Amino acid sequence: MDFNPSPTVRELKTRIAAFMERHIFPAEAEILAQNDDIRPGVPYPPALLPIRQRAKAEGLWNLFLPDKEYGAGLTNWEYGILCELMGRSFAAPAAFNCAAPDTGNMEILAEFGSAEQKKRWLDPLLAGDIRSCFSMTEPEVAGSDPTLLRTRAVRDGDHWVIDGHKWFTSGAIGASVAIVMAVTDPEAAPHLRASMIVVPIDTSGLNIVRPVPVMGHAGGGGHCEIRYEGCRVPAANLLGPVGGGFAIAQARLGPGRIHHCMRAIGGAERALEMMCRRANTRVAFGSLLAEKQFVQDMIALSRMEIDQARLLVLHAAWKMDTVGKKEARQEISMIKVVAANVYMSVLDRAIQVHGALGVSDDTPLARMWREGRMLRLADGPDEVHKQVIARRELGRFR
Repeated sequence: MDFNPSPTVRELKTRIAAFMERHIFPAEAEILAQNDDIRPGVPYPPALLPIRQRAKAEGLWNLFLPDKEYGAGLTNWEYGILCELMGRSFAAPAAFNCAAPDTGNMEILAEFGSAEQKKRWLDPLLAGDIRSCFSMTEPEVAGSDPTLLRTRAVRDGDHWVIDGHKWFTSGAIGASVAIVMAVTDPEAAPHLRASMIVVPIDTSGLNIVRPVPVMGHAGGGGHCEIRYEGCRVPAANLLGPVGGGFAIAQARLGPGRIHHCMRAIGGAERALEMMCRRANTRVAFGSLLAEKQFVQDMIALSRMEIDQARLLVLHAAWKMDTVGKKEARQEISMIKVVAANVYMSVLDRAIQVHGALGVSDDTPLARMWREGRMLRLADGPDEVHKQVIARRELGRFR
């Protein structure tokens, strides 16, 4: 393994870092204040639009796609290095058209979409003209076990008719299209029951009930509760084969977990930087916080944990690039647990060093913690990944 970036990646890293310092960090507060401006037909906060246009004009766009036809042609570990930088700001992934769930949706449309689907939905997503959402999780069943999905799609002539109840369809407000996972053959084997269907957000029968409040916040694109009630779409909107939903979901999750983990490491780096700056300037009980052993311990632990997590994630990404997603399953599960927990640990310490300021919204730390806590649940909770990791390890010696 050699994680020394190529000249292309080094140049992109330098340019992204400079772009963020010049355009994104100064606009964070304004972008956050405009989150509630997002609504149907308004996919992004207005303050983010000129930044996106500038990023696109400078070629800092769609960097996540390894296919040179659509993206920058970077490997997973190469993009991971850039993704870490983007993770330092909540606004950066969207600024570079590299935000979830659009990234995962673009990946599966590129891999499994028909020519018509690519023209209608992939091209506008790549251009940044629209946003999308991914509608899989349901409130009545465990989201960690997708074989339990209840939402049904029934074939009716040249259409699919979808009925079901979803929630945590993140980013649905302001999105133009949803990719819905629904049961198309309830009698099939558990992992062949469901399919993916592309549903325009304005389709009759797709009813956004509400954005689910998350720790008191419900702005932006929301984590939406949706009811599909007689939602009828053309049969041609089926993404991939009938019964292929689980395979497509797994294809989507592998790279997505690398992206989430590297962004978490970038956020942890920013939190550590803020912690160090605070410790070097704040005086309490006659000396700087930086001189207190408790604070030194927090900083040392954070530095070690971040560096360990980064290497583990890059190794998983490298393994995906060299032997494929299936062979890297164990490493992908491991990083999903490690990166999310390191992020939360470092954020907790940074909040503690900032005192009351840390839990206020006067710094980004509280928002980072609020949104970061989801990472221990999204794409599979820690406990499920640990169970899978243990089973594979036990299997090696059985």
